[in-house]
Amino acid sequence: MVACSSDRYPARFYAVLLVCHVMLRSIIGMLIFLITLGFITARPWRVTEAVAAAGGAVLMVLGGYVHVGEAAAALRDEWNVYGFFLGLMAISALADQAGVFEAMASSAGRWARGSAQRLYLAVFAVGTLITAFLSNDATALILTPVVYTLVTRLRLPTLPFMFACTFIANTASFLLPVSNPINILVLDVFGGGLGKFLRYLSLPSLFCIAFNTSLFCWLFRRALRSRYNPADLPLGKPPNPAFFHFALGSLALIAISYVVASAAQVPVSVVALGGGGLLLVGAARYRCLDWRKLSREISWSLFVYISGMVLVVRAVENLGLTAAFGNGLLQLAGNSPLRATMLTAAGAALGANLINNVPMALIMISALSATQTVALGHPALIYATMLGADLGPNLTTVGSLATMLWLLILRRKGLEVSRLEYFKLGMTVVPVMIVVGALLIWLRL
Repeated sequence: MVACSSDRYPARFYAVLLVCHVMLRSIIGMLIFLITLGFITARPWRVTEAVAAAGGAVLMVLGGYVHVGEAAAALRDEWNVYGFFLGLMAISALADQAGVFEAMASSAGRWARGSAQRLYLAVFAVGTLITAFLSNDATALILTPVVYTLVTRLRLPTLPFMFACTFIANTASFLLPVSNPINILVLDVFGGGLGKFLRYLSLPSLFCIAFNTSLFCWLFRRALRSRYNPADLPLGKPPNPAFFHFALGSLALIAISYVVASAAQVPVSVVALGGGGLLLVGAARYRCLDWRKLSREISWSLFVYISGMVLVVRAVENLGLTAAFGNGLLQLAGNSPLRATMLTAAGAALGANLINNVPMALIMISALSATQTVALGHPALIYATMLGADLGPNLTTVGSLATMLWLLILRRKGLEVSRLEYFKLGMTVVPVMIVVGALLIWLRL
């Protein structure tokens, strides 16, 4: 009996060691994840988001949380996202070189006929159009400096127009799948096509755009009583009229192709890269191609950032934490699809402001995949994730890279925007849009 007892003791001892090892390993992996997110959000010592994400990914691979082969496969699976980003940035940069955005701003100024209120509505309309077909990043990063130059020249209050640029960039970013890269990340995993996307998100999108525009017009009504002299408007003449018209025709073709590709479930990267190539050929043909400027306009670090976050989230997924998160979400929802939809949209929006919308979207994708959301009868959660992650950056200035870069652009112009002021403005619109948007998604079940 004594020998038998002594045999059991080492087995229990090693079992305890194994449990401690597993727990310690999970804790270290979670710490790497949290530190990575902390560096992305706070950017201490001017560490960029790309460096923080890459560092976190390297630590996860070295720690064995993601094997090298698995990491390579995970990055290879994101080819559609990489292609879409590359093509999108090329399209936006070349259209900007052609003078398309300046011409749109000048046309909006002429349409407004000296009324700041009408010009404000026009900025929302132009922002919606650009966001729908060129993504929210193009609106926040390209339209912002164009509108800033226009309103300062017309001696109009600057801040209301700047808020319009960034808020409509996020509010209109679920009009179409290509309106926000977050949508591409989600749809790459769950699919669904254009028809299903519009079924769930068309009404929420139209409501949010109308609500955001109307409320901002009311909030800034005093500042928008100003008038300007239409004679002060820039002529808006493109540097090369031939390339300008070629670019307009190309953008129209790209917009149509995006819709067709989404409906046919063809990878949108094909359209983005094809459109970028078409504009590249046109720029070379009309001798308007500036390779150095084009290279500067393409954010190469963005690919590093996305790749790093894909691997970091994959490591957390391997630890079983995203599955636990997804199961916890469904348990909170119980048997209520409405409650599940509301929780998912609100959670994605809140998470976007805590850890940025790209990692939050990746976490939600992993969590919903692990819980087989569609099979469980909650397909609305997929679209609620897009709703929350797309709208979330309207709450704080750290919700997305586009919003943070918008803030940086204004600082370079000498215009400081208080984060508290941004948050107060966001609180007037985001909660209502999240609740009503989620309700409209649920009604489509």
